[in-house]
Amino acid sequence: MNSTDEHPRGTPVGRRVVLGLLGLGAAGVAAGPYLQQAQSAVAAKDPTGLTALLPGGGGFRYYSVVSSVPARTERTYALTVDGLVDRPARYRLADLRAMPQRRIVRDVQCVTGWRVPDTPFEGVSLAHLLDVAGVRAGAGAVRFTCFDGTYTESLTLDQARRDDVLLALRMQDAPVSHAHGGPVRLYVAPMYFYKSAKWLSGITVTPTVRPGYWERYGYDVDAWVGRSNGRDDAPTA
Repeated sequence: MNSTDEHPRGTPVGRRVVLGLLGLGAAGVAAGPYLQQAQSAVAAKDPTGLTALLPGGGGFRYYSVVSSVPARTERTYALTVDGLVDRPARYRLADLRAMPQRRIVRDVQCVTGWRVPDTPFEGVSLAHLLDVAGVRAGAGAVRFTCFDGTYTESLTLDQARRDDVLLALRMQDAPVSHAHGGPVRLYVAPMYFYKSAKWLSGITVTPTVRPGYWERYGYDVDAWVGRSNGRDDAPTA
């Protein structure tokens, strides 16, 4: 599911997106893999979840809370780290790739019920990035913002320092695609997938947790799989 409140929100999803999804679904019965590229392009603009009806999604549903998200490339992507830190920084993709990389293979569980087993993610441990930044006294949480202009998330500092929380650069043994929130997304292995913010652009260390986008609509802030949101799914980690 799926960035800052200071930026305007995207325009609502139009009728053309829904019709395009249904059209691709019907054609996909006959064409199958030949429509994968077109499906991904439409899915990147689909906050409805209707792409779940299309073939070839690998078990994932594609969500966005805005109608379109600008792509970021090697040249245009940057991640800022600021807030209660000694060393604020701005990282390019090459900078993140040069840091120690960690690989995690876990199930992905969405709060809406779907699950994708044994999904590999690779990237930089969030704890490592926080150590490089130098977290100051008084810090208690980490807030994440995204370049869709709307989505936000937060973790407590203890949660953010877990060894199964990554800034993911790779997913399913390939660079994280734009539709999946690339080039960099958050991955919080033991929590429902809405905590794993897509299109990550900012990390701000804060005194307290600030509820994220979906949490303002009633989702749990502490989103442990199987122990939150009224669900009893098997843990993912």
